[in-house]
Amino acid sequence: MGKTKHSGPIKLPHTPAPKLWASKVPFGLGKVKPKHIRDTMKVVWNNRDNLQYAKNIITKGVCDGCALGVAGLYDQTLAGPHLCTTRLNVLRLNTMPAMKEEIVHADIDELRKYSSAELRELGRIPYPLIRRPGERRFSRIEWDEAMDLIADKMKKLDPKNYAFYLTARGITNESYYVAAKVARFLGTNHIDNASRICHSPSKTALKRSLGIGASSCNYKDWIGSDVIVFWGSVAANNQPVSTKYMYAAKRKGTKIICINPYREPSMEKYWIPSIGESALFGTKLADDFYQVNIGGDIAFMHGIMKHWFEMEAAEPGSAIDHAFVEAHVNGYEELKAKVAEQSWEAIVASSGVTQERIAELAELLAKSKSGVFVWSMGLTMHTFASDNISQVANLALLRGFLGREHCGVMPIRGHSGVQGSGEMGADPFVLPGGDFEPANIERIEKLWKFELPKWQGDVIGVSLENILLPEDHERKIKLYYLSGGNFLETMPDPVFVEKALSELEIRVHQDIIFNTSTLVDAKEAVIVLPAKTRYEQDGGGTSTSTERMVYFSPPIDGNKQMIEEARSEWKIYLDLAKRVRPEDAELIDFADGQAIRDEIALANPNYDGIQHLKEQGDVFQWGGAWLCEDGVCPTPDGKGNLIAVDIPDLNKTAGDFYITTRRGKQFNSMVYSENDPNNDADRYDVLMNAEDAKDLSITERENIVVYNQYGVFSGKARFIDIARGNIELYFPEGNFLLPKGVYEDLAKIPSYNIAVKVEKAERFNARKDVSYLERRIEDLEETAEG
Repeated sequence: MGKTKHSGPIKLPHTPAPKLWASKVPFGLGKVKPKHIRDTMKVVWNNRDNLQYAKNIITKGVCDGCALGVAGLYDQTLAGPHLCTTRLNVLRLNTMPAMKEEIVHADIDELRKYSSAELRELGRIPYPLIRRPGERRFSRIEWDEAMDLIADKMKKLDPKNYAFYLTARGITNESYYVAAKVARFLGTNHIDNASRICHSPSKTALKRSLGIGASSCNYKDWIGSDVIVFWGSVAANNQPVSTKYMYAAKRKGTKIICINPYREPSMEKYWIPSIGESALFGTKLADDFYQVNIGGDIAFMHGIMKHWFEMEAAEPGSAIDHAFVEAHVNGYEELKAKVAEQSWEAIVASSGVTQERIAELAELLAKSKSGVFVWSMGLTMHTFASDNISQVANLALLRGFLGREHCGVMPIRGHSGVQGSGEMGADPFVLPGGDFEPANIERIEKLWKFELPKWQGDVIGVSLENILLPEDHERKIKLYYLSGGNFLETMPDPVFVEKALSELEIRVHQDIIFNTSTLVDAKEAVIVLPAKTRYEQDGGGTSTSTERMVYFSPPIDGNKQMIEEARSEWKIYLDLAKRVRPEDAELIDFADGQAIRDEIALANPNYDGIQHLKEQGDVFQWGGAWLCEDGVCPTPDGKGNLIAVDIPDLNKTAGDFYITTRRGKQFNSMVYSENDPNNDADRYDVLMNAEDAKDLSITERENIVVYNQYGVFSGKARFIDIARGNIELYFPEGNFLLPKGVYEDLAKIPSYNIAVKVEKAERFNARKDVSYLERRIEDLEETAEG
């Protein structure tokens, strides 16, 4: 898309910058902060039985953690080595031995006593397994028998009765692509991926606003930009290497602004382990925090634009880049009219931020010549998420922060490779190279040489609901094929999810380890297939970073604890397809990973270049340094579209709190510590404002109950610096309060934010006892009479 190419890594300054120090106490001793040195030593100890292989992965492989795109110890942003504890924690998934036989074949109720974290520690899946109804334990099964069972079942089902899902667990572009092709070859469009429950609204909104489905800029653009705004993103916790980029930006004079209900400690100060100065004294990152209400971002952005238009009325050109808007933007007058409709009272009430504070940020952005807007799940996990993102794009378009150096919009990804999932077609709404629409369908059919199903496939949440449809319903899901993932710990309403999973006739888990969902029953069989990691994948594999860098990760030799029966994920998919439709097997074959990359380059024109990635260190960036370069967007008329959106009604009533879920020391749902090192909170703490607690006569560490019509959460009050009326619970522990079946209109992401009540536990339980006293007595009387 863009003509300018990425210019490669730059060097950090060698001189110290004491004005950025977070503390004069070496290593932040005595402060609440991540313990990087201790955690690194723990990782070394945990991998001591396979230490050389662990070293090979770290120094030769592309990170399978977040999507910053560190290859070996290096990236395309900054010279010098990069390493973070998130990557180190995930490392054990690749080095651990197989589970012991007595564990693999233990009684199912004994296995169910383990948490997912404890199951993970037991080791890798050693060979294919099966468990049928009434059986108390998994039994070993041969690969051929397992694959024939799955294939025979698929032959009996209508393709609308089975679905595929791929998580972000180190899965490569090659596996995503083959899975997408196999699903359509087998006649189903029910295929989805982990992006559905994180950044699917980012792609949807950016597509309608700018014609793109990925970050328009690079991490390098942070460094030297006038301002970076982090919106609903705790990059320091979820993408720790990004703190190094923030440090470099601060050294260049960049201002960092955080928009978040919680004044996140890790975004305020961070001890960056791979920078000596920062490791010793820490670094002050954020220059300012704007503590917006959960769900108040649209109103907050309306406030920024309202102030800009007021500035314009007083002095034309003082806030809006009119030259950019006139040449490259549609919908200016419509947006201006929509903003004018919003009263300051409504803006302040929804956002929770005063008019004066909104004006401060509006004027800072108006005076900035460049800016990068970065966001994550604080904006995407809402029923109005696409409007959130389009509102961010509105700001960028009005200021001309697009298509040039130090400017852009960036949905920062939390998983290595998940950016490529949709771009490879593992998504019900897209195919490789474009949307699921007639022209692209025709193009892909010519390439693949078979007819694609034309009906619209369902997203994760809908497919789970469809498991419980009547037996004769054409969309009842009877077989679910899962590559990784744990819906029990990622989806709202885990009780419903468990019931749905148990109602499947066959459930297939293609995975590295057990998790709690692996142990749920099924009507006919639960089949478990051991997968290779990305570092064991035949022919190596590629992954796509947030900034659209496509990295080649070679096969890593030296694994002393190789799982002999594990298979590359893409090979398993091909094997299944050939068994279901053996008569057409020649249409669905790849000799090796190189053959897959050759075809990807044809299927998705943006990926023309992936076919040349063959050795360690090989990388290219699709789309050039900047998408929408010089303001020209890949839309029908080449212009960006300002989208006028309304302030959402959160349906809050007096006394309601609004919750959001947060991540502690974890990688998605994989929890590595019961304690959050950034604020010393525990997993069942309820993070709330002290003044809100005072109003309810709640003291810190007191037992409290958070509840609504969907569920009840019991925990302890933990006071933090969060906007009043908002609380945070840890993910996935807080998911019991979230309803099933509530989706964002456009991207279909489930809602992870909802209104709740908060009470002292003793009051809640006393009231509950009174409510159920009559029923309890009746039950006792019936028992006595029986």
